[in-house]
Amino acid sequence: MRETKITPLYERLSRDDGDDKESNSISTQKNLLEQYAKNNGLPNPTHFTDDGISGTRFDRPGFMAMMEEVEAGNVECIVIKDMSRLGRDYLKVGQIMEMLRQRGIRLIAVNDGIDTAQGEDDFLPFRNIMHEFYARDTSRKIKSTFKTKGMSGKHCTGTVIYGYLWDEKREHWLVDDEAAEVVKSIFRMTMEGLGPYQISQKLSEQKVLIPAAHLAKHNEGVNKNKTFKDVYGWGSSTVVHILKNREYLGHTCNFKTRKHFKDKKSRYVDESEWTIFENTHEPIIDQDTFDNVQRIRGSVRRYPDGWGEAHPLTGLMYCADCGGKMYVHRTNNGKRIAQYTCSQYSKVPVGVLCSTQHRINAEVILTLIADMLKAIAEYSKNDRAQFIKAVTEAQETQRSSDIVKKKKRLVVAQKRAAELEKLICKIYEDSILGKLPEARYAALDEQYAKEQGALSDEIKGLEAAIDGYEQSRKSTDKFIALVEKYENFDTLTTPMLLEFVEKILVHERDRKGSIETTQEVEIFFNFVGRYIPPHFGEVTLTPEELEEIRKREERKDRLHQNYLRRKENGKQKEYEDKIKAAKKAEMDAKKAAIRTEDIAKGVFVPVSALPKSEPTVVERIG
Repeated sequence: MRETKITPLYERLSRDDGDDKESNSISTQKNLLEQYAKNNGLPNPTHFTDDGISGTRFDRPGFMAMMEEVEAGNVECIVIKDMSRLGRDYLKVGQIMEMLRQRGIRLIAVNDGIDTAQGEDDFLPFRNIMHEFYARDTSRKIKSTFKTKGMSGKHCTGTVIYGYLWDEKREHWLVDDEAAEVVKSIFRMTMEGLGPYQISQKLSEQKVLIPAAHLAKHNEGVNKNKTFKDVYGWGSSTVVHILKNREYLGHTCNFKTRKHFKDKKSRYVDESEWTIFENTHEPIIDQDTFDNVQRIRGSVRRYPDGWGEAHPLTGLMYCADCGGKMYVHRTNNGKRIAQYTCSQYSKVPVGVLCSTQHRINAEVILTLIADMLKAIAEYSKNDRAQFIKAVTEAQETQRSSDIVKKKKRLVVAQKRAAELEKLICKIYEDSILGKLPEARYAALDEQYAKEQGALSDEIKGLEAAIDGYEQSRKSTDKFIALVEKYENFDTLTTPMLLEFVEKILVHERDRKGSIETTQEVEIFFNFVGRYIPPHFGEVTLTPEELEEIRKREERKDRLHQNYLRRKENGKQKEYEDKIKAAKKAEMDAKKAAIRTEDIAKGVFVPVSALPKSEPTVVERIG
């Protein structure tokens, strides 16, 4: 505590003070408060100032420094020009005044004629409310100005995104060639199957300036005067932000954030509330690439254990029976053979959510897709008119059938939603009249509300699908253009795979436990859905070949029946228990050998091999 207490003279001015700027200037306030302190003999007058900070905020440096002196017991009296200088939130101002009263600290607002040493002012709470209303009204006017500017198609912000620069008049965005190439490479690497973290690592290795540093170099952005810790330190969140930004399509997206007049903090709003003006500047990314990237990122891609990159098919494979995603395994069989299994089957208790694994080799799927695309390309070249007709008819048949199902489901969902509304009203009335116990009402209300929310989301999705049905008919042309984009399909690259394939449904094998068996796989292409070119997979067999197949199938059936009998009488389990330990030891040895190779290559790093670091002690303040 100081030996002699001080008299804080607090001055504040914000950009929102508008027409009163001259009379409220910091110098004017200082002169007024100094003269008042001198005339009234107040001890040790000390200035605490906040210039350019809104009164709706209470994290102001000058104000916080003054309150620290209050907490330390060093203050006898506080002098301000008027109550609006203290703040424009009547609740917070009221709390501060109560704290000062409890500590016996005198508060003087010179122009308002307030001195707490002379008793309470009954009109003071209303005066504080009017000060807050002023801040609210000013905020409303500023928002109206931005709204008018934003609705005209102009950019609401004075900052420019990475990839563009302002023109000389700062009215339009111009493509920044250097940064635009980086943006294109980020989208290209995503199409090749790399994740945001992997992309950020590559950019850092290539010594590419981070967006903030690049813009600062051109005297743009909010970090022009900032010293960067690492100008090449790309983060995965920066990459994600670039991949999601619709403005790279050449569109202006306004009203993506919203501020409250009190805390001044920007908060992102739902995309449905944005105002988008199309084709306002030159695009860097085309629509098809952007849509493909969003679809790729919309499918959660599990990072495999030890390979560093996700398999190209991950995120595309689904179980045909339960609809669950299929995950890749590359060491479970003791070989480097990628196999996909249903994720639902393996969830505890195993086999409940899905009865079988639906196991299939990834190479089989890749070969099937490549062969099918070759057949489609060949069909397109030989008879383009017939190809267009066939694709259109196939799409129309699928979509028509699908849309009929969606319309039927929409009617059922809407009917149930109406019933739920009546039920909620009914149980509420019963609760008010005492016919339904409070606990029972709460349980039913929660149950109905949960179902109502799920139905509401489903109805929105169904309505959107039905509304977009006519629009989707034009997508046949996009598929045909995509086929013609590539000369051949001998090598199926990851970008090609992601451009063509929407999803793959895998059915269970016709005969489990057999090396040679049939297994149905449905491939759904982007834009057209499930399409199989004419005569694809058809093979003409001789009578001798057919007879050989018949005999082989008979033998498989006989062996399978023997297996089922052994399983029933317990002999199969005895056999499996006998060889289980030896098989497990053999498989573990193969897995260990694979893991040793990966560790040597630096692809896989065990946790035990990571450098140890001391625990960090975080000091808590307050």
